[in-house]
Amino acid sequence: MKIIAIDRIMPSASDERIREVVIQEAIHTWVLYSNDVIRELYFRKDRPGVVLVLECPSVGDARMLLSSFPLVKAGVIEFDIIPVGYFVPFGTLFSQDLMERLH
Repeated sequence: MKIIAIDRIMPSASDERIREVVIQEAIHTWVLYSNDVIRELYFRKDRPGVVLVLECPSVGDARMLLSSFPLVKAGVIEFDIIPVGYFVPFGTLFSQDLMERLH
């Protein structure tokens, strides 16, 4: 299942606490990326933060995975988790007859 995870920096986060954990966060992220769990990762341009595209069996698995991040464990960030799938409305635009003729 494809999951988009968007971080939220907690109001209690301090620059000092972030600096204490950021190297461990980078290593943890690299391990997940190199194991093809994190498929894509981006820095946001509108505010400090990241957007991750994950491949996980379920939302629950994604939640467990994200809770393992050092910045989450340190109480610096949380993630909004958004499961996504194929774009269903395309299928409603085409008749079954048309689809059969195209194949």
